[in-house]
Amino acid sequence: MAKGLPKRSENYSEWYNEIVKRADLAENSAVRGCMVIKPYGFAIWEKMQRALDDMFKATGHVNAYFPLFVPKSFLEKEEEHAEGFAKECAVVTHYRLKANPDGKGLMVDPDAKLEEELIIRPTSEAIIWNTYKNWIQSWRDLPLLINQWANVVRWEMRTRLFLRTAEFLWQEGHTAHATEQEAVEEAERMLGVYAEFAENWMALPVVQGVKSPNERFAGALETYCIEAMMQDGKALQAGTSHFLGQNFAKSFDVKFVNKENQLEYAWATSWGVSTRLMGALIMAHSDDNGLVLPPKLAPIQVVIIPIHKTEEDLAKITEKVEPIISELKAAGISVKFDDDDKQRSGWKFAEYELKGVPVRLAMGMRDLENGTIEIARRDTLTKESVPVDGVADTVKGLLEEMQDAIYQKALAFREENTFVVDTWDEFKAQIEKGGFVMAHWDGTAETEEKIKEETKATIRCIPLVGIEEAGKCVYTGAESPRRVVFAKAY
Repeated sequence: MAKGLPKRSENYSEWYNEIVKRADLAENSAVRGCMVIKPYGFAIWEKMQRALDDMFKATGHVNAYFPLFVPKSFLEKEEEHAEGFAKECAVVTHYRLKANPDGKGLMVDPDAKLEEELIIRPTSEAIIWNTYKNWIQSWRDLPLLINQWANVVRWEMRTRLFLRTAEFLWQEGHTAHATEQEAVEEAERMLGVYAEFAENWMALPVVQGVKSPNERFAGALETYCIEAMMQDGKALQAGTSHFLGQNFAKSFDVKFVNKENQLEYAWATSWGVSTRLMGALIMAHSDDNGLVLPPKLAPIQVVIIPIHKTEEDLAKITEKVEPIISELKAAGISVKFDDDDKQRSGWKFAEYELKGVPVRLAMGMRDLENGTIEIARRDTLTKESVPVDGVADTVKGLLEEMQDAIYQKALAFREENTFVVDTWDEFKAQIEKGGFVMAHWDGTAETEEKIKEETKATIRCIPLVGIEEAGKCVYTGAESPRRVVFAKAY
C-alpha cells in the first residue's frame, strides 16, 4: 500500500481525494469550487479527448466553437430548460471595475451595467439554436452535426475534484435533423459511441438506458445514458444523449423548407461527456497503492528504470535498452526511460505505481549479465524476469491483455454487486449495502420521489437491453412491465 494513502475499505472518499492529489491529477484552486487540472491529469484527459474526437468525426460530426456568454433572454426562451438550470447559473451584470473612492482596491463601476445580463454557459443549447436559425433554411442544410469542446459553469455548492466542480471541461454535441426518426437515431447512435468509448478505452462496463421523466435533461423528450458502478457500489452517470424533439427549434424559430416544400421545425439532439470521466476512471479501477490506468489512456504506458551504481553501469544498461525503447515507440507505445539520478530506484517504483503506469521494466547489472529484464504489471502487482530479447513483443501483448483484464475485473465486480429484489424490505436492506438494485417500479413520479426520500436511491436508468418481465412495484405493489436500475449515486 502506498505510504499514507487511506484504504478504500476504511474511507473511500478520502482515498479518492488523496489519489487525485498524490498522483498529481488535480488540486483545488484559489477560486472556490474550481480545480486546477495538473499536467499528468490533463494528459489523461487529452487521450480521452483525442479518442472521442476521432469517434465523433468518424460518425460525420465536425467541431465548432460558440460564445461563453448566453444572453439571459435566450435561456428564458425554453421554459423547462431555463427552470432546470436557473439555480446553477453564474450571471454577469457589469463590464468594468474602477478604483474605490478611498483609493483602496477596486469596485464594480455602477455606470457599467449591462443592458442585458449574460449567463456564463451552463450548457449551450440556447446560444447554439439561436445561431442555427441563420444556418438552416432548407432540408438540404440538414442534418447539421456539430460538436464543441468547451468549459461550462454550474454553480455547485458541494464540490469534489473531477466529479462535481463549478467549472468543468466537456464536449457537447448539438445536431439538427429533418425528421423525428433521424434525431432519435442520432441520440441513440451517440449513446453507442459513449458506451464503446467507456468499455474499449476506459475498460469501464456500462449499462445503457433511458432516464425516467424525473431524471431527464431539462427540455428533453428523452434522455439516454450510460451508468457505471464504482468500487463503493455507487452509480456514476458517465454520459448522456438527449432527444430534444422540436422544443428548441420552436423556441428559437428554426424552420426549414422540407422536400414537400412545406415549412417545418427542425428536430434536435444534444449529447455530452465531461471531465467527470476522470473521476469514473479513478474510482472504477484504482487500488490502495494508487491509480490503475487502462493502458489505452495511460500517458506513460511503459516506464524503464535502470538500477546502477556507477555512470559506467548506466551507460551499459542504456545501450541495452535503447533498441527496446525504439521498438516500443515504433509500435505507438509511450515509453519513459527514467535515468534521473535525483531519486533512488525504490522511490521511482513506488511513484510510478502510485501514478498507475501499466508496465514497469527494470534492469540492473545482474540482469544485464543474464540477458534478462524484470517486468512488472500495475493491475496485478506481479513481476517476473523475462529474456531481454523479444521483450518489446512481450510488452505489446501484455498491454492488450491488461486492457482486457481491467475491464473483466470491473465487469465481474458489477455482476457480483447487481441484485434482483422483489420486496420493499429487501430493497431497503440492499440499497444500504450498495450496488445496483434491479426492482419493479410502477412508472409514476410520485413513487420515484418517495423511494428517493426514504432511501436516497434514484432510478439510474431503464435499461435498453433487458427482459420484459411483468411484476409488482417494489414500493406500491402496482403493476410494472419491467425492472429498472436503482442505486445511490454520485
